Amino acid sequence: MSVNVEAYHSIQQEFVKQSVTLVAVSKLKPASDIEDLYKEGQRDFGENYVQELVDKQAVLPSTINWHFIGHLQSNKVKYIAPFVHLIHGVDSLKLLQEINKQALKNNRVIDCLLQVHIAKEETKFGMDAPELSAALEASKQLPNVNIKGLMGMASFSDNQELVANEFKYLHELFTTHQFDKQPASILSMGMSADYPLAIAAGSNMVRIGSLLFGARVVKH
Repeated sequence: MSVNVEAYHSIQQEFVKQSVTLVAVSKLKPASDIEDLYKEGQRDFGENYVQELVDKQAVLPSTINWHFIGHLQSNKVKYIAPFVHLIHGVDSLKLLQEINKQALKNNRVIDCLLQVHIAKEETKFGMDAPELSAALEASKQLPNVNIKGLMGMASFSDNQELVANEFKYLHELFTTHQFDKQPASILSMGMSADYPLAIAAGSNMVRIGSLLFGARVVKH
């Protein structure tokens, strides 16, 4: 078994106490690893690549909550719309409109998180504050999407003060914006390297991969 079961139970125990949802990032890992963690009680799994997610969803238990956590292209929404549990990285109004369109075709309301650009690196995706406000306003006319909250990725940096401030900024946006259909319930921040800072700043959903599954081979 390549899954670190001891680490999983330790992290999960910590998260339960703090009311934090653990999303196990299973990208580039075989279905057998997901099954091993599923047997330990994990139900929320995150994938970055559409085709990989579709392939795994077809062969793994139907009670898994699949989170799409990668950069989603509009032309690929249709492949995950029938089953995806939560789309994390909605980084444009155009993408939100396409999700609404595909959700309608599947007679579903799809839960989404709006991604905010909080990092110093330009390579990160996400909306700025005005774009976020515009997307929230536009979502009132999109009945087949449900904005559950916000997501952001901090700078890849050893400067803990920088990272903490980026998380703090996203938490401020989360608490000050009005969400149309219901109070927002999810603030998704933090990964294996920085999740303690994210939780301290108010995160209630954390994406962890390497601590559970070990290092992964980079996809080319």
